[in-house]
Amino acid sequence: MDLGPTSPTKPSWKGKSRAVDQEFVDLNPTITYRHILSQNLGVKDPLRVVALCDSDAFYAACEMNRLHVPPDTPLVVLQWESLIAVNYPARKYGISRMDKKKDALKRCPHLKVVHVATYKEGEAEPGYWDDVDTNTHKVSLDYYRRESMKIAALFRDMLPGCEVEKASIDEAFIDFTKPVREILLERYPYLATVPADAPLGMGKEQVVPVTPSTAACLIRKLSLEEEDSAREGETEPQSPGASTSTTTLPTLDTDLHGEEDDTTTWHDVALSIASELMFKARQEVLKQLNYSTSAGVARNKFLAKLAASYRKPDGQVCQIRFAIIMSSSLTSSFAEYIAELLQYPIISFPMPFQKIRFLGGKLGKAFAEQYDVSTVGDLLTISLDEMQSKFGEESVWVYEILRGIDRSEVKDKGTTMTKSMLASKNLPKPITKASEGYHWIRVLAAELALRPK
Repeated sequence: MDLGPTSPTKPSWKGKSRAVDQEFVDLNPTITYRHILSQNLGVKDPLRVVALCDSDAFYAACEMNRLHVPPDTPLVVLQWESLIAVNYPARKYGISRMDKKKDALKRCPHLKVVHVATYKEGEAEPGYWDDVDTNTHKVSLDYYRRESMKIAALFRDMLPGCEVEKASIDEAFIDFTKPVREILLERYPYLATVPADAPLGMGKEQVVPVTPSTAACLIRKLSLEEEDSAREGETEPQSPGASTSTTTLPTLDTDLHGEEDDTTTWHDVALSIASELMFKARQEVLKQLNYSTSAGVARNKFLAKLAASYRKPDGQVCQIRFAIIMSSSLTSSFAEYIAELLQYPIISFPMPFQKIRFLGGKLGKAFAEQYDVSTVGDLLTISLDEMQSKFGEESVWVYEILRGIDRSEVKDKGTTMTKSMLASKNLPKPITKASEGYHWIRVLAAELALRPK
């Protein structure tokens, strides 16, 4: 499971002085009127809300849309002899990515197999050919890129004021902070004015009180509305590979014993508003483009990615503050039980830390070997000073991400002008003749010529 923050190679801080000095300071902030009334506080805004929206089995879903295949049809996308995408009906037969075609057909004889589009010499555009050969053809992902751009464009239209960052061909980060603040002030207009009885000299630094019942009712209402919407949607055609259009959002009004929760904060309310916006946007993607998506809504990019991966396909999870802080006291597989009980993920001590994105390669291996550790809980016992003495500034990112803290920005690159393009081909065998070289130059040039259109 890929639980991804952004790359640690470009941190937004440098050195120990910018590291956290309290483990959960970013995750349990004190919110003042200054925070609510300020226009842009950046990545340290205590009301910051980020979502990660992931298209379910995207390549397979694209092919199902293109071919108008019924949603319950097992379908896979093939690249040469290996599968690069498997829809959810096919996964029920035990078929996985990178399986061989012949093995997949043994598990599901009626499996629909679609080879990815390819470029071939003499053709101006990629196509779906019967004679695909790695020695003469080149894979094209152009169709998937175009469909991905449609989804991103719909998000930008549906979510004015949000920053939308394409994370990959099938994922997008969305920063809801600005529109959520506007909606918060519309729904709770008394927040726009510092109380007249605020202590002298406090002004905007006065802590904003929260009425637990107000926030709880808001989130309960949202959950019920989405459940009703999901039930109504069951009569409509479902997206490829999806079961029902349901959204999993935790209700914050009761604790594990069914008692009133008095720890709801304004950030919890902000998360609920963003969840509402994300849900509606996902419904439009399904309605207009027929793509099922899953989303995670949280404080930052890392936690949003973690949440989005939890209840696929066609699910939505809100990662609340309680889930993160509570997990600091869990030291066994009991964490997994709690996660399932609460219906949303937590950062648990038993989780192998190398499952975290960018800690699964050389960096993660170096930490594992240096400290002879394997889990998040193991690494949490290592102090920042100790990490920095061995790994320098890079360890600050590791120290923070283990605690659910990620200060990387959501950057909308949609309007950025493309300065360069690349087309490449991993050759199955060395080129030995000039004619072979010319063949691949023509194929690659055709792809580059088509790309700007």
